[in-house]
Amino acid sequence: MKRRNFLKFAFAALPFFAILALILAVIFYPAREQPSQSTERVVRVWNVDTFEGGKGSRTAFLRATARRTESAREGVYYLVTSYTEEGAVAAFERGEAPDMLSFGIGLSVYAEMSIPLDVSFAGGTLDGVPIAYPWCRGEYALFSMTEDFEEAGDVALSVGGNNLTEVAAVCAGIEGARVESMAAYVGFLDGKYRYLLGTQRDVCRFSARGVRVAARPLSAYNDLYQYISILSSGKYEDCAALLRELLSEKTQDSLSSIGMLPVGTDRSERTVSVFSDTSALERLRASAGTPSERKNLYKFLKTI
Repeated sequence: MKRRNFLKFAFAALPFFAILALILAVIFYPAREQPSQSTERVVRVWNVDTFEGGKGSRTAFLRATARRTESAREGVYYLVTSYTEEGAVAAFERGEAPDMLSFGIGLSVYAEMSIPLDVSFAGGTLDGVPIAYPWCRGEYALFSMTEDFEEAGDVALSVGGNNLTEVAAVCAGIEGARVESMAAYVGFLDGKYRYLLGTQRDVCRFSARGVRVAARPLSAYNDLYQYISILSSGKYEDCAALLRELLSEKTQDSLSSIGMLPVGTDRSERTVSVFSDTSALERLRASAGTPSERKNLYKFLKTI
């Protein structure tokens, strides 16, 4: 009889103990998970394209590189966002800034917020302090439909974005007329221009169309660099990890996927400060305009 009563009590109490166990699990499980959540860090990366690239998206390339960095660095997430130059300036005026900024020439407003780096490049220094470093580059080149580069003929200087094709022409001793990028490309293919002074963008256009052209790379001057700066001291180590991955051999070797070139293969002789503002870029264009003005051009350039 006593045994039957005990069994009745045990079975009756089972729902109570099950509920109690469930309550304890709910209470204590989040407490065990909380520490890992509190260690998560978000690094905001803005990409601003101020000159024509090759093909594809530099922002997408940055995102892929960020994912690899995350896999080797616990608790960090890189939020890579594409901004226009105008959008980045407007954000600055609202007091907004990323933790890292990927950008080309012409976007100077974030210079004072940039933190010194342990790598240096002539175009990324300000008052002798390295605060920006290129993670990919383009290249100027003179294109011809034949291998003969000595024949006389009109030259189209392809212009697009903030890059200074006119300066590249002067430094290379080439005379030509400024023409919008696509119009210069089409005019060259149609025979309107004997030569085209273009960039890696034109290389990708020729390839996509299956057109074979002769190319002579120009190394006297280059401003086709995509730089990156660190703006957050509190997240410096996470930012530096992404910078190291961008400059790694694996990443640099894969830049051809977006039609850009590795920084390490650059043989350019001169460049301009990436922190040149709009007025400085206009002065450079003016200095490249006439022979009398060109004597002042080189004082604005930096030796690489």
